[in-house]
Amino acid sequence: MASGAVPASFHQSIGFAKSWDFVRVFDLQSLKFRRSKGVPIIRNSTSTIQLEPASDGSPLLVPRQKYCESIHKTIRRKTCTVMVGNVALGSEHPIRIQTMTTTDTKDVAATVEQVMRIADRGADIVRITVQGRKEADACFELKNALVQKNYNIPLVADIHFAPPVAMRVAECFDKIRVNPGNFADRRAQFEELEYTEDDYQKELEHIDKVFTPLVEKCKKYGRAMRIGTNHGSLSDRIMSYYGDSPRGMVESAFEYARICRKLDFHNFVFSMKASNPVIMVQAYRLLVAEMNILGWDYPLHLGVTEAGEGEDGRMKSAIGIGTLLMDGLGDTIRVSLTEPPEEEIDPCNRLANLGMEAAELQKGVAPFEEKNRRYFDFQRRSGRLPVQKEGEEVDYRGVLHRDGSVLMSISLDQLQAPEALYKSLATKLIVGMPFKDLATVDSILLRKLPPVDDKDARLALKRLIDVTMGVITPLSEQLAKPLPNALVMVNLNELSSDAHKLLPQGTRLVVSVRGDEPLDELEILKSTDAVMILHYLPYTEEKTSRVHAARRLFEYLSESSLEFPVIHHIRFPEKVHRFFLFIGKDDLVIGAGTKAGSLLVDGLGDGILLEAADQDFDFLRNTSFKLLQGCRMRNTKTEYVSCPSCGRTLFDLQEISAEIREKTSHLPGVSIAIMGCIVNGPGEMADADFGYVGGAPGKIDLYVGKTVVQRGIAMAGATDALIQLIKDHGRWVDPPAQD
Repeated sequence: MASGAVPASFHQSIGFAKSWDFVRVFDLQSLKFRRSKGVPIIRNSTSTIQLEPASDGSPLLVPRQKYCESIHKTIRRKTCTVMVGNVALGSEHPIRIQTMTTTDTKDVAATVEQVMRIADRGADIVRITVQGRKEADACFELKNALVQKNYNIPLVADIHFAPPVAMRVAECFDKIRVNPGNFADRRAQFEELEYTEDDYQKELEHIDKVFTPLVEKCKKYGRAMRIGTNHGSLSDRIMSYYGDSPRGMVESAFEYARICRKLDFHNFVFSMKASNPVIMVQAYRLLVAEMNILGWDYPLHLGVTEAGEGEDGRMKSAIGIGTLLMDGLGDTIRVSLTEPPEEEIDPCNRLANLGMEAAELQKGVAPFEEKNRRYFDFQRRSGRLPVQKEGEEVDYRGVLHRDGSVLMSISLDQLQAPEALYKSLATKLIVGMPFKDLATVDSILLRKLPPVDDKDARLALKRLIDVTMGVITPLSEQLAKPLPNALVMVNLNELSSDAHKLLPQGTRLVVSVRGDEPLDELEILKSTDAVMILHYLPYTEEKTSRVHAARRLFEYLSESSLEFPVIHHIRFPEKVHRFFLFIGKDDLVIGAGTKAGSLLVDGLGDGILLEAADQDFDFLRNTSFKLLQGCRMRNTKTEYVSCPSCGRTLFDLQEISAEIREKTSHLPGVSIAIMGCIVNGPGEMADADFGYVGGAPGKIDLYVGKTVVQRGIAMAGATDALIQLIKDHGRWVDPPAQD
C-alpha cells in the first residue's frame, strides 16, 4: 500500500450520505473533526487524511493532498502498467494515441479498411462500437482479417446497455470499454428518485452480479478494460444522489473499480469525459485526488467527448486534455472530432508531444505555497477590464458582449487598409459608430504608431477609439508620437526606472510581465496604478514552465491583494528553436488551448491576446473567442456539441452538422447538440439547450434540454423543425443582413 493511503478495506467498509460531497463516511469512529476550523479528517493507524472546502463557502469537500505530483513543474503521475494487447499504457510508456471507427461494424470489409487507415496514420489503439450480437459476431471476422493483413493494432469494444455482448466480444478483442452509467443500470430517464440506504445497496449488489462475470472473463483472457464515465450518461441513481456533477462521475466509476479490485483484476484504466472542458478537468482531478487517498495508481484515458469539428473540436480538446497533461496526468488520449477518424490522429500527436516534452524536461519554478487556485470549482477572476473612454456613455447600437477580454495585435499595414481592418475586427462602422457585431474585439495592441502625416492610418485609429476600441501602444512610441486616450504598455524595468513618469498625468498603464520574474521584481506592482497586466506566455519554452510560473504569478497577486485584470499574451514566433518553421493553424489552436486554457479553466486570467505573423487576422480573432468560450469565460457564438460518429450513427453527421451550422451559427448563447444515436443522445448533450438526435434510420428526435419533445421527424424536414423549435422557445434571432 502506498505511504499515507487509506487501506482499501477501509474505503470498502464506509457508507454514503448526501451530506458528504467528496468522501462520505459512516464509520464515525474513523471520522474526526478539527473543531478549531471545522475541517474533517479521516484517521487510520498509518495516516491522517484532511479535507477542506474546495473554496470559501463551498459545500464540496476535497482532500488537502494535491491531485498531481507537483504544482511547481510537470511530473507524470506514477501509474501501474495496463496491457492492451501488445500495447502498454502507463507512466513508464509514451502517451498512447487512439480513435474510433465510424463504419457499420457488421460491414467487415469497410471496418477493416478504416482500421488499417487509422493504424497507418500512427494510432496505437482503435475502438469499435459493438451494440448487438451480430456486431459481436462480426468482431471475430474483423480481428482475423486484420491479423491476416499483418495489422496487430489492439481493438477495443465500445459497450453500452449490453453485458451479454461484452461477454461475447471479450473472447476476441483486447479491451472492453464499459460505461458505468448504462452497463447495469437501466436507461436513464432523468427522473428525480429517492433512494434509501437499503435501496442504494441493492442497486450496488445488482451491479456486482451483472459486472462480475465480465471482470472474470477479462481476467481469464488477459483483456484490459476501460471504466469510462461520461458526464451526460450518469444513471438516475447516481444523478439522484449527486446530480450531474464531477463528484457523481467519480463515484460512478469507483463502484465498478471496487468490484474489479475485489476480484483482484487490475488491468483497467479510468476516463471521466464531458463535452464541457471545465467539467472534464474537474472530474479527472477529483478522480486522481481520491485515488491518491486510496493508494490507487491506475492509468488515465483523457478526452473531451462530443468536442465537435474543425477548430472548435481541436480547441475544446486542447483545453481539457492539454490542461491535464500540463499537470502530469494522462496516459492515453483521444481527440473526438466530427470528422473521419484518421483526422483525429494529428491533433492527438500534437497534444501527446506537448505532454511528453513537458514531463521529460520537467521545467518548473521554485517551490511556492499555493493557497488560492481553485482546483475543483471554476470561478472567474473579478479583474475589471478597462474601456477606452472611462465615464463616457457610448451608443453600442447592437454591439454584444464587449467585456474587454479579447485583444488583437495590428500592424501599420492593416491600419492603412482600414475597411479590411474594420471587417476583421468584426466592427462595422457607419459614420464612426458601431452598427452590428456578434464578437467584437475589445482592444488592439499597436507596436508602432503611424507617422503624423499618415492621415489615413491616423483616421482609422481615431474611428476605432470613437467606438471605445482600446488602443495599447509601447511606452517609446507614446513618448515620441502621443496618441490621445491610448493605454501605454510598460515593462517592469521601465517601471523601475520611472520612465513612465514622462507621460502626461492620468495616462493609463498596461504592465507587461513574463510571470517567471523573481518575486522581488514584482513588488513594484504594489505601488503601480495600472489598469491591466499583459502576461507574456511564449509558445516555446527554454528555461521554465510558463504555465507553472503563471500560477505562481497569480498566487503572488492574490496574496498581495492585487486585482489587476490579466490578459494572456501568446506570441507565436516565425522562428522556433534553431529552425524556421511555419506555425500552422493546428499548432496555434492546440498551443493556445493548452497554455492559456490550462490557466483559464482555473479562473486564472481575464482575457487573451494571440499574435502570429503567419496567420490571418480573422483566424486569430475567431480562435481567441473559441478559446474563451471553451473555458466558459465568454459566450459570443453558437455552441455545438456533436458526436464524432461511430457504427451506431443513423445519419451522416458531417453533412448534417454542416447544414445545421450554416443555418444557426449566428445565435450566440444558444447550445445545440447533434447526436448520431440515442446512446449519444439526451445524456451526452447534458449542457445543450436543444438536441437533434438520430432516433431510427431516417428519423430524428428533437430535444429541449434532456426532454424529447418531438419524435420520428423525417430527416428531410428535421433541420427546419429544429429551427422552429428554437423559435418557439424565444431563442431565435434573424441572421444579420449580408453586405
